[in-house]
Amino acid sequence: MSSLATHGNPVPQGTYISAKRHCGLVFTSGMTPRADGNLLFHGLVRIDEPIESYRDAVVLACSNALVAARSTLIADEALTAVVSLTVYVAAEDGFNAHSRIADFASQFLEAELGAAGIGSRCAIGVSALPGNAPIEIQLIAAICS
Repeated sequence: MSSLATHGNPVPQGTYISAKRHCGLVFTSGMTPRADGNLLFHGLVRIDEPIESYRDAVVLACSNALVAARSTLIADEALTAVVSLTVYVAAEDGFNAHSRIADFASQFLEAELGAAGIGSRCAIGVSALPGNAPIEIQLIAAICS
C-alpha cells in the first residue's frame, strides 16, 4: 500500500456515509485524495504533465474507497471482488488519457486483492470535482463470509 494511504475510515465532507452495505455488496461514496480529512492534491489533470505524476493522487483516493468498503465488514468477512470501479478525472480541455489515469486505481486494487481487484470500470472526464480535487473514485465490491 502507498505511504500516502489513509489509516482511518475517510471522513465524509457532507451529509453522507463513506460506505453502505446492501445484500452482499458494499457501495462506497466518491473518494478524493484526502488523508485525515485534508485534500492533498488539487487542481485539474493537465495535458502537459506526465501521467505518472497523478499516480499518488489516484492511489490515495482508491485506498480511501477500499478502507471505506472494508470498514463495513464484520468478523470473518472479506471483500471477494471489486464488481465496479468508477474513476472521475477533473481534467483540462483536450485531455484524453482518462483510462490511463484509471489504470493506477486498477493496478492498486489488483495489488491489494489480486485478480479479484479487477472488475468492470468506467473512467469519466469532468470539468470539476468537490474541493477542486483532481480525482474521485467510487467502487462497488462483493462481500463473502
